[in-house]
Amino acid sequence: MKKIIYFIVLLGVVACSTVPLTNRTQITAIPSSQMLSLSSSSYNDVLSQSEISSNATYRNSVERVGQNIASAVESYLKNIGREELLQGYAWEFNVIKSEQLNAWCMPGGKIAFYEGIMPVCENDNGIAVVMAHEIAHAVAKHNNERMTQQLGLQMGGLALTEALSEKESKTKEIALAVFGVGTQVGIILPYSRSFENEADELGLYFMAMAGYDPRQAPDFWERMLQAGGSNVPEFLSTHPNPENRIDHLRQIMPKALEFYQN
Repeated sequence: MKKIIYFIVLLGVVACSTVPLTNRTQITAIPSSQMLSLSSSSYNDVLSQSEISSNATYRNSVERVGQNIASAVESYLKNIGREELLQGYAWEFNVIKSEQLNAWCMPGGKIAFYEGIMPVCENDNGIAVVMAHEIAHAVAKHNNERMTQQLGLQMGGLALTEALSEKESKTKEIALAVFGVGTQVGIILPYSRSFENEADELGLYFMAMAGYDPRQAPDFWERMLQAGGSNVPEFLSTHPNPENRIDHLRQIMPKALEFYQN
């Protein structure tokens, strides 16, 4: 904790804001411009080291759903005067050839699905559940909060620019783990319970805003549990209790349906 506090004080650019819709107060210590630059570089690195799916149906579906949700989120944030949250975003949607049941979104709207999760999605509505959840992590700047913490814990309080300059390889490794890309570094840093709950809530609202039925979300998570068999899929492994996730979605469903009906 002392290292994290030292890092924040050293950096001197702490930003305090609230997350839209949940109104949680958050502190981010890395300038958005630096996070976007790191994200773009990391995304290109992952794509260059991966095999892009040749399944045109998968690629087209992910692109279509992604653009629909991104547009809906952009419109909503503009309407409430929070468009700065997506400043500098350049949306990209790709599908990677891998049997992993996983997907992720880096800051700046850099998104990838793995082929393994597509059969579990079943259709555009299932893709929307995953897409909106991952976009929610980016909109809520969970990556910034986690990167701030990891720089404090693992890099001795170095600012991001210094860390990249002095230990670029290690810093990018940490970033990939923070962004949820476990195939590259062997681990995925788990989101906290509060981050996961927040992404679930925002994601449910975001998919509803884009015209996807939020009532299908609990069914998707049930399928994910079944798909994992005796092993918990990576996409679920960062959440303490999948059953609680489904219960939480049902509790906030009335508000999501308001967005869907409007």
